[in-house]
Amino acid sequence: MSARVAVVRCETYEPSEVSGAIRRALDLLGGAGRFVSPGESIVLKPNLLVASAADKAVTTHPEVFAAVATVLAEAGADLAWGDSPGFGGALGVGKRAGIAQVAERLGIQMADFEHGRTVPFTDGGLIKQFTIAESVAASDGLVSLPKLKTHALTRMTGAVKNQFGCIPGLLKGEFHTRMPDVERFSQMLVDLNRLLRPRFFVMDAVVAMEGNGPRGGDSRQVGVLLASDDPVAIDALGCRIMSLDPALVDTVVYGEKWGLGSASDIEILGDELPVLPDYRVNRESASTTRGLGSSLGKRLLAPRPYIIAERCTRCGTCVHVCPVDPKAVDWGAGDHRVPPVHDYDRCIRCYCCQEMCPERAIEVKTPLLGRLIRR
Repeated sequence: MSARVAVVRCETYEPSEVSGAIRRALDLLGGAGRFVSPGESIVLKPNLLVASAADKAVTTHPEVFAAVATVLAEAGADLAWGDSPGFGGALGVGKRAGIAQVAERLGIQMADFEHGRTVPFTDGGLIKQFTIAESVAASDGLVSLPKLKTHALTRMTGAVKNQFGCIPGLLKGEFHTRMPDVERFSQMLVDLNRLLRPRFFVMDAVVAMEGNGPRGGDSRQVGVLLASDDPVAIDALGCRIMSLDPALVDTVVYGEKWGLGSASDIEILGDELPVLPDYRVNRESASTTRGLGSSLGKRLLAPRPYIIAERCTRCGTCVHVCPVDPKAVDWGAGDHRVPPVHDYDRCIRCYCCQEMCPERAIEVKTPLLGRLIRR
């Protein structure tokens, strides 16, 4: 059967407009009762990457969260919410994003994403067990609320990658060190989704992010919400919005190959999908982790994070989040008066430093030889 994705125009985050768009999207898919039953414990998983105001397009907008939560509560679901942010605690990040306040107003409890439970997954294509957030493991189901954004490692982040936040705390960094190349990292994400099987997804693409995402990019008006029970189809359409070939996004490629969903047979319900040819996203054919096979290739070919000194405030976030031991980005000679320095021989190109920089001071660049070879 074709994957079915509801595409509904939603130009602003005005509450009544978002609420109407969410209700229409779910009605197009058969109604909320198709996905949840009365009395079921359902965890809402927004994208809460870091503490950021809602208008920065870093996190799922609180009005999208509120509208989905209201519809599910009306269907009788017992709701909780949570995430394991890339930096900071879930409650603080949720407050900054405005989601914690909405949850409190609606009487939705906070889920436990700090403690984990090891769950076997013998059908995994790459990973045979995961440690996932306790509340997710204990719930009847998960509803995922991703944000459409660009990403240095995976090119775009959306429905499939949103479940990475179901892995508690520092365990996420361990996955980066164990599988530094984008292909294996994406395969892990696909396996995680095959294990968790969220009931459905609502992608916030009212205002998305382009450029130096997923935190340091620029907001981009798109004006749609996408809903489906197929994360691969949603992400494939997210690629189309960006004018990005889905074949360049490994979570889409392996998502379809390993049976998570469909990227090639999609039925769009509702409104026309916007396609933005000038969307700023990495469309280069070479891998985002090209050159990691050897230390020479890593130095001369592989894209690498680069600190823009004049923007750096020497906050140390990049040093803190680097998962490598010893650190691949650290203070030169312990001097905190100057920006940290990368050791590219140690750097695994996970781009966590770029992802978490609060000042947009880290970008990913390809060395000259790598650029010449790509031509």
